[in-house]
Amino acid sequence: MTQVSFEDFYKVPDLKFDISRLRKDLESVLKKKKFKTPGVTHFGAIPINQIPNNNDSIEGNNIRGKYWTIADETGKEVSRDIDIDESKYTQLVSEFENTYFKEVYETLCKKFKLGRVRLLLKEPRSTLSWHKDPEPRLHLPIITNLGCSMVIENVAKHLPADGSVTITNNTKYHNFFNGGEQARIHLVACVLENPFN
Repeated sequence: MTQVSFEDFYKVPDLKFDISRLRKDLESVLKKKKFKTPGVTHFGAIPINQIPNNNDSIEGNNIRGKYWTIADETGKEVSRDIDIDESKYTQLVSEFENTYFKEVYETLCKKFKLGRVRLLLKEPRSTLSWHKDPEPRLHLPIITNLGCSMVIENVAKHLPADGSVTITNNTKYHNFFNGGEQARIHLVACVLENPFN
C-alpha cells in the first residue's frame, strides 16, 4: 500500500463492489451458517477465512482476538483475549467458495495484506466496548442504517452500504454502535500493513 496522509477513516479510492450481489449471497450463507457470539452480547461473527485446514482457527476466542480496553473508573488499560497470528489466515472457508464473497476476498487480498476476514453482526440498539485493536480494520458495509456509526476517539462516522471500502484506524480507542432497529452486517478484515503509521 502506498504511503499517503490518512485520516482515521480512509475511503479506498477506485474500489467498489456490487452491494446487491453481496446481499444476495449473504442470504444464501445465512441459510447454512449462523453468527457465533463468543462471550459477547449483541455481537456475532462468521469467519470468511481460516488457517489452512485448521477448523479450530475459526472457533472460540479465535473469532474475537486480542484487544485492549479501559474497563472501569480507574482508567487503567487492560488486555483481553488471546494473541492471534493474523498472517496465517489465508484459506477461504469452504461455504464461501461458490459465492461473490470469494471474488471480493481475492480482490482485497491482491490489494492489501490481510489477516482474519469476517462477517460481523451488530444487533439493533447496541454498542461495542470502548477498545483498541492491534491493527486497523477494513470495512465493507453490507447491511446498515443511518443509526449506525463508528466512533474513533471523538469522531463518529456512518459507513454507507454502497459497495465502497473504508479502512479505519482501530489502533486508537473506538467503538461501533447500532442505534437503528435492524441488524448491521459488515465484512471486516484485519489490515496487517498499517497505513496510518
